[in-house]
Amino acid sequence: MEKVKALVADHSAFDSFHHTVITRRSLRADDVAIDIKYCGICHSDIAQVEMIDSFQHPVVPGHEITGIVSAVGANVKDHKVGDRVGVGCFVDSCGKCKYCKAGQEQFCEKGVVAVFNAPDYEGNITAGGYSQSLVVKDHFVLDIPDNLDLADASPLLCAGITTYNPLKSYGVGNGSKVAVVGLGGLGHIAVQFASKMGAEVTVLGHSESKRNEANQFGATSYENLKSDQDFDKLAGKFDFILNTVAVKLNLDNYLKLLNVNGIFCFVGLTAEEQEFNILNMFNKQATMTVSNVGGIAMTQEMLNFAAENDVRPMIEMIGIDDVPEAYQRVIDSDVHYRFVIDMSTLD
Repeated sequence: MEKVKALVADHSAFDSFHHTVITRRSLRADDVAIDIKYCGICHSDIAQVEMIDSFQHPVVPGHEITGIVSAVGANVKDHKVGDRVGVGCFVDSCGKCKYCKAGQEQFCEKGVVAVFNAPDYEGNITAGGYSQSLVVKDHFVLDIPDNLDLADASPLLCAGITTYNPLKSYGVGNGSKVAVVGLGGLGHIAVQFASKMGAEVTVLGHSESKRNEANQFGATSYENLKSDQDFDKLAGKFDFILNTVAVKLNLDNYLKLLNVNGIFCFVGLTAEEQEFNILNMFNKQATMTVSNVGGIAMTQEMLNFAAENDVRPMIEMIGIDDVPEAYQRVIDSDVHYRFVIDMSTLD
């Protein structure tokens, strides 16, 4: 057992964050110990903190973790001390069910164990990456390629796999005509992935402010959609639309943009009910779907692809004591485009 420093929130107000000490488990035979160097901030972190009052326990967030291996268990073969590694959304699964065996640990029948604020299989609540170190089962430790900066890699462990998974799973590639709804924390990475996969990428926005950056990320066009007429001129243009925004949309307008057999996929999620006329799907034999994060093998593939194709999140580096302000800025859409915490500031 090891005592390490961490940042914890006690209740839903962001000013409840404070420094504390938590206990990490002793190294098991199949464990990897990691000194955390960087941790990204995600909407999911914020959502968990906002719900703390219903959990009745403090929360150490963080699921976009990169660092250096400091120790390995006796049975670990794929990682060694000094390796550059990452840990994403989950840290354990049964390893035996059909989903685990298929590399889809996120759907584990026993219940995948999230990296923070979730009961592990011994009943302990997991603590995430806003801390000095982490101990993780080796299967859930990802290799960070040498030409991918650790800070840049952090957002890829959630935002990256969230966008890569549907693009890969639905066959986006050379000649695909793809639209990305929104150019935020998810969207700016999705544009890069789709472009590097060979697709013709259009960003669907609602203002002119991001037109130039959309092109820099690899988009071939940017459409500012404000009226029904703006949608009408794009009717039938896209094979695949990836919605990265967490707001209620006029889905009928977006469905008309699909080609025959086109796919509209949600990765930006909102609790608001979504409404649409099913005839707008019938007329195109369209598919509407939602994508989860990918499994461990897919996440490693994504990291390798990002390194090989120069896919880089645009990040703003902050210190650990800037977290409360950063949370509010994410809510206010005032981040360009992902916050990453320099965890050396926790010392």
